[in-house]
Amino acid sequence: MHFADGTIPTDYLGYVRKKHLWILGGVVLLFFLLIVSISVGAVGIPPYEVFLSIVNGIVDRIHLLLNPDAVLNPTSTDRIVWNIRLPQALAAVVAGVGLSVAGVAMQSILRNPLGSPFTLGISNAGAFGAAVSVILLGTGQMHSTVADAVTLNNPYVTTMVAFIFCLLATAVILLISRIRGASPEVMVLAGVALSSLFTAGTMFLQYFASDTQLAAVVFWTFGDVGRASWQELGIMAFVTIAASLYFIANRWNYNAIDAGDETAKGLGVSVERVRDVGMVVAALVSAVIVSFLGVIGFVGLVCPHMVRRLIGDDQRYLIPGSCVMGGILLLASDTVARIIVAPYILPVAVLTAFLGAPVFIYLLLRGYRR
Repeated sequence: MHFADGTIPTDYLGYVRKKHLWILGGVVLLFFLLIVSISVGAVGIPPYEVFLSIVNGIVDRIHLLLNPDAVLNPTSTDRIVWNIRLPQALAAVVAGVGLSVAGVAMQSILRNPLGSPFTLGISNAGAFGAAVSVILLGTGQMHSTVADAVTLNNPYVTTMVAFIFCLLATAVILLISRIRGASPEVMVLAGVALSSLFTAGTMFLQYFASDTQLAAVVFWTFGDVGRASWQELGIMAFVTIAASLYFIANRWNYNAIDAGDETAKGLGVSVERVRDVGMVVAALVSAVIVSFLGVIGFVGLVCPHMVRRLIGDDQRYLIPGSCVMGGILLLASDTVARIIVAPYILPVAVLTAFLGAPVFIYLLLRGYRR
């Protein structure tokens, strides 16, 4: 936005600066929350020691890459930080970013405030896929120890089947929308119907499952960031970063779609192509996260609305702002879940559901004003 002489209005600079400050402040808050999250737990570690352990660990690993024969001597603090808490905290950040960016993209593409991986049935499709894997393919088993009573003896098969069903749900939604003309309302209603269908299918399988299989299915559906290893974290991070960059690159297209399909077409936007590709990318990142971590609801629904309250609807700032807010929300929820009923650790999906359900009801009762 420029004047005729090429200068930029002062009010516009202040408008942009405010949004940049909100996002930058969120990044700083996320960093401090990451340190605090790693420091709390059954064994308390001072935040300063956590920071030193992370920095020293990075230096040691760089040194190990340069000198493969070098031997590392990690302390007990380093083992706790690098083997247990850092992967869990980073998984919470990555999952929060991925689910939030998928949610804000779906809401913009569908022009519907209730669009998210959870409300469109993608998460429930993943839960059904996990139930198929555990009950029909026999990937769940029971151990004799209380601490490790239920495990999946082939988690990658379960993950792959859940991933396939997530993509299948997306394909059905897109197919129905194609038949009816790619209407956003049709996509949302199709997602709601699929969500009910996959939930019914999961209940049907659970009814005929043994106690061991039933426990394994319930264990999987409890979304928990603590089950991610470094390898799984790397896969989720790669997909999330790639999807986020895609959505940021299409921010102007989403701004145009927000103004209406006819307006967007008048501006040269291929609305159907942008909508279909965006849905596939959003479903892909959602499917990867759900298949690795289980069902984590309402993050993709709540975070974009929180950010809209702070910095508005402009996709240039809404998309990165939602990424930051998603990381903050899920990391904070995971931190609280680990200490609220210590020494027991709640699955993070429990807290996100407690937070998201009232917001969902509020949106339904209030209506939506852009």
